[in-house]
Amino acid sequence: MARVLVTGGAGYIGSHTAQLLLDAGHDVVVLDNLSNGDQAIAPGEADFVRGDVSDRPELDNLLADKGIQAVLHFAGSIIVPESVENPLLYYRNNTVASQGLIEACVAAGVDKLIFSSTAAVYGEPEVVPVTEDSAKVPISPYGTSKLMTEFMLRDTAAAHDFRYVALRYFNVAGADPQGRRGQSMANATHLIKLAVQTALGLRETLTIFGDDYDTPDGTGVRDYIHVTDLADAHVKALDYLLDGGEAQVMNCGYGRGASVREVIAALESVTGERLPVEVGPRRAGDPPSLVSRADLVRDTLSWEPQLDDLEIIVEHALNWERQLNQRR
Repeated sequence: MARVLVTGGAGYIGSHTAQLLLDAGHDVVVLDNLSNGDQAIAPGEADFVRGDVSDRPELDNLLADKGIQAVLHFAGSIIVPESVENPLLYYRNNTVASQGLIEACVAAGVDKLIFSSTAAVYGEPEVVPVTEDSAKVPISPYGTSKLMTEFMLRDTAAAHDFRYVALRYFNVAGADPQGRRGQSMANATHLIKLAVQTALGLRETLTIFGDDYDTPDGTGVRDYIHVTDLADAHVKALDYLLDGGEAQVMNCGYGRGASVREVIAALESVTGERLPVEVGPRRAGDPPSLVSRADLVRDTLSWEPQLDDLEIIVEHALNWERQLNQRR
C-alpha cells in the first residue's frame, strides 16, 4: 500500500479513482482548488487539501509533509471547444502546471506518476481503431497540451529515476453505481451529461453537433467508457508501478464505438421516452470517429472492464443527474 496524492481529486474521474484507491487500502491525499471540482464528491475518508497544483511552494510542502510516494494527476482544463477559444488557458492549466508538478516530484524523490491523458492527442486519425503508435496530430489545444505533458514525462523518465503511466482516455461517462458521485461540473459538454439533462427537462433540446460526418449514421462515433472502469485502470496502473513496472503509455477505452444517435437510442430505451433533439453545426476540434485499440492496457494491467454496456452507462448517468438536481 502507498500514500498517494490525487490532484483534481474532487473532480469527476479523480473522485472516483480516489474512492477506489481507498477501497484498495491506499492512503489518499486529495489536492483540488475546486474551480471545477466539488468537495461533496471527494471521498470523506481522504485527506482533503484545498490548493492549486500550480502553487509550487505549497506543492513542495505537501509532497514532503504528507510523505507522498506516488501521484495521480487529474487536475486541469478539459473542454475541447473552450481550448480552441482560449488556448493559452489550456497551456497554462495543463502543460505549465504539469511541468511544475513533475519538477516538484523529481525534487522530492517521488518517482511514480500516473497521468490523465486523452485520445484527443490523435486528432482525426486516418485509421480507426487507434493504437498507441498511431500518429499524434491533435486538432485542439486541449489535445496538444496533453501531448506536450506526455513528452515531458517521457523525457523526465529518461533523465531521472522516475516512472509513469499515461492513460489516454476515450469518452468517459456514467457515474458511481452506488450513487456516491458523478459528473458535477456545471459547464460540462459531454454528450451523455447533456442528454440526461435533456431527458430530465433541464434542457429544452439536445443538439447533435453535425450529422454529415463520414460515419454509418452521419453523427460522431466515440468509444464510451464507464468512469468506474476507468478509475479501476488507474488503481491497477498504480499497482503496476509499485511492482516495478516500466514507463508506459496506454489507451483506455472499450475498443468499440457508438454514434451520437446510438447514445440517444440507449437513453430512450432506459427512459421509455423520446428525447427532443435538434441538429446543429459541427464543433471545432471534433473528429468524426475516435475508437480505441485497448489490448495493451488489458494485457499490461490485467484490466477487465465490468460495466461495458451503453445502457448501463447512461442509466447510471441519469440516476446521478436526478440526485444532483434534487440536491440543488
